[in-house]
Amino acid sequence: MKRRIGILTAGGDCPGLNAAIRGVAKAAYEMFDETEIVGFHDGYRGLIEGDYDEMKRSQFSGILTLGGTILGTSRTPFSNMRVIEDDNVDKVKAMKQTYEKLKLDCLVTLGGNGTHKTANLLSQEGLNVIGLPKTIDNDIYGTDFTFGFHTAVDIATDVIDRIHTTAASHGRCMVIEIMGNKAGWLTLYSGLAGGADVIVLPEIPYDIDKVAEVVERRAKQKKAFSIIAVAEGAMEKSEAKMKRKEREAYRAKQGFTNIAIRMAKQLSEIVGVEARPVIPGHMQRGGSPSAYDRVLSTQFGVHAADLIRDKQYGYTVALSGNQVIHNRLSDIAGVPKLVPLDDQMVALARHMGIIFGD
Repeated sequence: MKRRIGILTAGGDCPGLNAAIRGVAKAAYEMFDETEIVGFHDGYRGLIEGDYDEMKRSQFSGILTLGGTILGTSRTPFSNMRVIEDDNVDKVKAMKQTYEKLKLDCLVTLGGNGTHKTANLLSQEGLNVIGLPKTIDNDIYGTDFTFGFHTAVDIATDVIDRIHTTAASHGRCMVIEIMGNKAGWLTLYSGLAGGADVIVLPEIPYDIDKVAEVVERRAKQKKAFSIIAVAEGAMEKSEAKMKRKEREAYRAKQGFTNIAIRMAKQLSEIVGVEARPVIPGHMQRGGSPSAYDRVLSTQFGVHAADLIRDKQYGYTVALSGNQVIHNRLSDIAGVPKLVPLDDQMVALARHMGIIFGD
């Protein structure tokens, strides 16, 4: 039995991509009499332009602990996939032609929401596609966790831990901006793990006066410092009522780009404390995957190989409880998984006295 498999990684990088690639490849080499793997460079760009390598078995050794992606990645927005731009390239047609030219039995796509939408598009166009859910945001519908998320939680928590000591030493209010533009899972988990006093999420618009009350109350209780974990996509209640372009214009007029910078400035003015912004940024995407993510990525990769063996295409792999399962791409593509207001972790944080600013 022979299988010829294409693999690409698209969107933002995260820890665990190489572990998942390795899982697919090693399982495939064991399952099939003959396995050929084609690696596309820089995500869908490589599939569109026919930029690929015929990969050797040795290339999948020694990458379990490696961060980033050996294939490279890029963002090709789903909204542009059917748009003919200045280069006059029909992207969907080009991807299908590359797939057919290389005589692939299946294409495995590793990525987040945008990647899955394009994977579903290609599946609807008749290609055999299997998705693997990666993102530090943990915002892909149908899976309890995505690989990359737990490593990012560890990194963000370590940042908060380290900021605790300097905040306590200087008696400062520290506003730590955690990645997450639309979903607050990373901020919620790392804020809980790091002992934040305030957690601000995109799903729960905040009132800066409510946040200031916490900082002021702690100061009156002789607690010299406060830790605020805020998601990069957090919004004030007034902003939440605006359309995106209105919100962008409003923020441009205010002259700030980062939520942590604005919040620290506001708290300094309202409470009179020394408030400092901390923005770890892309550190949260980098480095070696945690043990949890190495195992999860491997589980996902092997399950993808199982689907290829059984010729079950048009699915994405997922975690449900302790079981690795698969969902139809058509059921999950374009459906974001946001933090519910009644989520158990939100309730837990409230019971601990953590404020969300609402």
